[in-house]
Amino acid sequence: MSKKIKKIGVMTSGGDAPGMNAAIRSVARTCAFHGIECVGIYRGYEGMMEGDFKDLSARTVKGIINKGGTVLKSARSQEFRTKDGREKAYKALNAKGIDALVTIGGDGTFTGALIFNQEYNFPVMGIPGTIDNDIFGTSHTLGYDTALNTVVESIDKIRDTASSHNRLFFVEVMGRDVGHIALNVGIGAGAEEILIPEEDLGLERLLESLRRSKKSGKSSSIVVVAEGDKIGKNVFELKDYVEENMTEYEVRVSVLGHMQRGGAPSCFDRVLASRMGVKAVESLMEGQSNFMVGLLNDKIALTPLEKAVKGKSQINKELIRVSDIMTT
Repeated sequence: MSKKIKKIGVMTSGGDAPGMNAAIRSVARTCAFHGIECVGIYRGYEGMMEGDFKDLSARTVKGIINKGGTVLKSARSQEFRTKDGREKAYKALNAKGIDALVTIGGDGTFTGALIFNQEYNFPVMGIPGTIDNDIFGTSHTLGYDTALNTVVESIDKIRDTASSHNRLFFVEVMGRDVGHIALNVGIGAGAEEILIPEEDLGLERLLESLRRSKKSGKSSSIVVVAEGDKIGKNVFELKDYVEENMTEYEVRVSVLGHMQRGGAPSCFDRVLASRMGVKAVESLMEGQSNFMVGLLNDKIALTPLEKAVKGKSQINKELIRVSDIMTT
């Protein structure tokens, strides 16, 4: 029979994402509902090793559901990658009486939790928090929906300028390994072309597409580029190539960068975070460990952490077809 959980630690790690605070709140309030103590761990694994803890209650997490970023802060830790670092963290958790962990983050966060569990048999549960939506085992990660809305709003504003000056804009969005953001916002913002790592459009096909747009009467164009796209070395190289081959276009580049991570979470992300937090705590109470809480077919489901780390999220092929039709 599994040991009864009396105190749960919650932490955020890796890149911040809107919805992380809503998840922290959900974990703390679910613990309070079930009569379990909750401890916030500051600065991820770095703070865990240093014992940077703060008791959380239903009241101490009030007023954070609408805030972006993470009130527990986030940091990447090289020391936790070592056995000595993880031993230090284990001793700090024991000293505080923490019996289980809820980790909110991405691949790196889950990998650390997985290794920690294997070494110390310490119960862990993961909640996916990353705007890239690049985690296997969930259709949506926390922050993804908010990031889509942020980017679409930005592109709408860029289009006003593009139309006013007959310009071609390359808009680079986040997505180092996957093109979920680029594909969705490209369709949502009516982009003339979408460049993602999963689909190698090629420079010549890009030029053909832009020439068709010009011939059809379009005086301006928006091309959404995922940062991991493989066509050119970077978005500025793409700009130079198009300018050399299509002198009729005045080309500009807009790299949206970290603004995509900020801002108040959308209603979708707030609700998703609340659902995931409840599932994470109650799963630990039931004696489950080494799982990630995800959203599959609009139901909250558990995926083994190892699968979440090793699996690869798939791009939506139907959306690729839709984008091909919409950019005609």
